[in-house]
Amino acid sequence: MNLFFLSAGLLAPVFLVVFFILLLVFSGLAKKQRRELREIPGFLQLRKVVGQAVEAGSRLQIALGSRGLYDQDGASALAGLTILQRIAQAASISDSPPIATSGDSQVALLSQDTLQTAYRSAKAENLYNPLAGRLAGVTPLSYAAGAMAAIHDEQVSATIVLGHVGGEVGLLTAATEQTRGQSLGGSDNLSGQSVLYMADQEPIIGEEIFAGGAYLSSNPSHHASLQVQDIARWVVIVAILLGAVARMVGLL
Repeated sequence: MNLFFLSAGLLAPVFLVVFFILLLVFSGLAKKQRRELREIPGFLQLRKVVGQAVEAGSRLQIALGSRGLYDQDGASALAGLTILQRIAQAASISDSPPIATSGDSQVALLSQDTLQTAYRSAKAENLYNPLAGRLAGVTPLSYAAGAMAAIHDEQVSATIVLGHVGGEVGLLTAATEQTRGQSLGGSDNLSGQSVLYMADQEPIIGEEIFAGGAYLSSNPSHHASLQVQDIARWVVIVAILLGAVARMVGLL
C-alpha cells in the first residue's frame, strides 16, 4: 500500500507536465481550426439574458459564491470570474452596468480587476465603477443576505449564479422572483444545483460551469482546455478501473 501511494505521488508531477504540454499543443491546433462544441442550453439562455439586459438597460448581478480561492471549492470562483469578464464586456455599454457579488475578499478584489479589464477592452474604462465588484458577506447566509439586498436596491433584472453556493441560493431565487426578474446559472454544490434546477428552466449542471470560458469566448486556450479535460477525464477513469482490478487480484 505504501508503494502504491509512493507511485501515485511520483506520477502526479508527470501528469501535470503532460497536462500542460497537451494544453499547449491543443492551443496551437485551436488557432488553426476551431473545435465545434456541443450545445449547452444553459449558456444559450445566459447569452439571451445578457442581450435582453443590454437592450432594456437593466442591471445584471453575477453571484460568484461564498468560497475563496484557497478553499477546496475555489475553482468555481475562478470559472465564475472568467465568465464575468465576458458578460461585462457585452454589458459594459448598458445604462446599468452589471455588478458582481462574492463572499470572499480576495474574490471581490479580483472581480473589480476583472470588471476593469473588461471595460478597458471595450474602450469604456471611464464607465467603470469599483463598487460594481463587492463583498456581500463573509459567511454563506450573510453573503446571500447581501446579494438579496443588491437585487432589491440595485433593481437587478437577472441574477446569474456562477460559483459555489449551497441551499442558501434559494434566498436569491426567491428575491429575484419577487422583483419579477430571472435567476440562472450553476453551482458546483449539489444542494445549490438542486435549487437552481427547480428555479431555472435551463440550469448549468455540474462541471458545465467550468466550460463557460470556451462557450462565451473564442480564445483558443479555452477550447484547448476542454479537449485536455476530456483526455484527463478518461485517464482518471482508466486509472480507477485499473486500480479496482489490481485490488481485486491482490496486487494492492
